[in-house]
Amino acid sequence: MSANTFSAAHMNAAGPWEVVIGLEVHAQVVSESKLFSGASTQFGALPNSQVSLVDAALPGMLPVVNMFCVEQAVRTGLGLGAQINLFSVFDRKNYFYADLPQGYQISQLYHPIVGEGHLDIEDTNSNPKRVGIERLHLEQDAGKSIHDQHPAKSHIDLNRSGIALMEIVSRPDMRCAEEAQAYVKKLRALLRCLGTCDGNMEQGSMRADINISLRKPGQELGTRAEIKNVNSVRFMGQAILYEISRQREILEDGGQVVQETRLFDAAKGVTRSMRSKEDAHDYRYFPDPDLPPLVLTQAFVDDIAKGLPELPDAKKNRFVESLGIAPYDAGVLTSEGEISDFFEAALAALGTQDATACKMLANWTITELFGALNRESLEIGASRVSPEALAELVGLITKDVISGKIAKDVFAIMWETGGSPSKIVEEKGLQQVSDPSAIEGVIEAIMEANPQMVADYRSGKDKLFGFFVGQVMKQMAGKANPALVNEVLLSKLNNI
Repeated sequence: MSANTFSAAHMNAAGPWEVVIGLEVHAQVVSESKLFSGASTQFGALPNSQVSLVDAALPGMLPVVNMFCVEQAVRTGLGLGAQINLFSVFDRKNYFYADLPQGYQISQLYHPIVGEGHLDIEDTNSNPKRVGIERLHLEQDAGKSIHDQHPAKSHIDLNRSGIALMEIVSRPDMRCAEEAQAYVKKLRALLRCLGTCDGNMEQGSMRADINISLRKPGQELGTRAEIKNVNSVRFMGQAILYEISRQREILEDGGQVVQETRLFDAAKGVTRSMRSKEDAHDYRYFPDPDLPPLVLTQAFVDDIAKGLPELPDAKKNRFVESLGIAPYDAGVLTSEGEISDFFEAALAALGTQDATACKMLANWTITELFGALNRESLEIGASRVSPEALAELVGLITKDVISGKIAKDVFAIMWETGGSPSKIVEEKGLQQVSDPSAIEGVIEAIMEANPQMVADYRSGKDKLFGFFVGQVMKQMAGKANPALVNEVLLSKLNNI
């Protein structure tokens, strides 16, 4: 669905109502071991093969905090421009799930490790918008119930039990599906840049709970429904649009929206009720007696801050301000770490920060390279054209060795063969002709063959200039220097 179609669908769904959206994103911490045990976090292992005695909640087993997971949470908080709380507390959140061995989840409520921060996105009109972050807290994941292995039984896999999660809770600052999607995309890029979460939504290492309510503009917040565990940006958009329509229909029929937790059925494109929505008091939170308060030093936080990489927003601003790249293009080039790494490598190989060359490199990356990747459903890491080769191709254009049109043919050969652009140009004789006398001879021959067209041009039919340019390029197999063709042709046609 295009952005314009999506926007129209949103407006139609909401009508006179204002949509209020807040997100709780669960991001699995990149760590080789779990939050309170040394068990492995490797994805795809055999069921129940990565479960320590602590994860299984056997009597007498005490949790010990994995300080690397704490570091990862602090890194994320710093990346969000958030307050890092030097004092935080782990709480027990009491509820029953068959795949929650302890019968409670160790989480943080009253004293989270990270306080208020923000994430900047763009609204549907491409204007900057700041979404507030209320908090980030650490908690352990539950296991997994498997219902399709036996007709009468559910199986339990505890491999995920105890894996460290960062729950990142936004303010209810988003007003449509597009903003919620932009927020998750931006957050995912940030986490991947920081190296704190791999952002693999298909594997469940990043998922979102969506809180949605409707209200008339200016009124108090409406009753919200929570859509649980959405693990796709596309599904998120569908779920939000459906939920907007569902709540609007209820309200306009005189009913009241029930505070509840719902699930999104991707196959049917609908949300359905799962359970009534609990509030914090329903979980009977209290400080975990087996874990002391987590006390950090400012020096600990400062050391982590020194090691932060250049963040996507800072990199985007550098591309715009130092390289002259258009803001939209810079946003595309910094949307994923792999993309910005590729482009930075190409920039280094280009060997210049000339604005014209940098903008051309950005354009070739976004149009030709991404086009080739998309046609074959490849990620940039699988590109058949290296950053160095792409930079070499752009260099051939800027040095007038080949034209932009010929460069597209060269790129196609590079994509198929992985060959060097310079060698392809040399072997196929594609070098651009920049000899004025050679171009002048071709132009004179074309003018002699088309006297009426020359007369018509000179009588005021300026659009015929394009005809002559096309004839010259055709005669010279596209190898003529376009700027020189225009210059010589203009001189000849105007008898200068």
